[in-house]
Amino acid sequence: MSLIDKLQWRYATKKMDPSKVVPQDKVDRILEAVRLTASSSGLQPYELLVITNKALREKIKPAANNQSPVTDCSHLLVFAAWDDYTADRINRAFDLTNEIRNVVLKDREVYRQKLLEGYPPRGPEINFVHATKQAYIGLGTALIAAAEEEVDCTPMEGFNPLAVDQILNLKEKNLRSVLLLPLGYRKADEDWLVKLKKVRRPKDSFITWID
Repeated sequence: MSLIDKLQWRYATKKMDPSKVVPQDKVDRILEAVRLTASSSGLQPYELLVITNKALREKIKPAANNQSPVTDCSHLLVFAAWDDYTADRINRAFDLTNEIRNVVLKDREVYRQKLLEGYPPRGPEINFVHATKQAYIGLGTALIAAAEEEVDCTPMEGFNPLAVDQILNLKEKNLRSVLLLPLGYRKADEDWLVKLKKVRRPKDSFITWID
């Protein structure tokens, strides 16, 4: 299938088959796609937790409105955003760029100072919202990568982030959960959504060409 065909194929899977495990190489490619995706200023202000531990997923399930994919999936991804932009986090990102590229660019260093002067003073809530938006970019990439691998997934906002943070001890890592993404395989005979047509707005009401 082409990528468009695979995007037509994918849907937010409502019932996953707990007996089926996603091969590690497919999971690795999905995770790598997220790692390589775009982020503002290249800061990558979020982390991915990959949970295969069934007991831990059972603890998370009530905090996710008892949605069955949380426990029936093969791998549960948790997108956890930075709780704030700190000077240390900004500097680590820029230092890593300098190390990997083996060069210190003057304009890049000027930009570093601009972020150091502008981001931390804004306060943690504004910075967390910004980091959350970056996590959503990662989610979009994960959805496309999963479709490419013909792996089913279910993006979830419907959960109690404070409860999940506590279960995963995210506060100690200065992270906050923002999205859940179960990866697995659909149980077609029990999923009410699987046979329904994909519904999206028509192109003429979604896309505007400006010449």
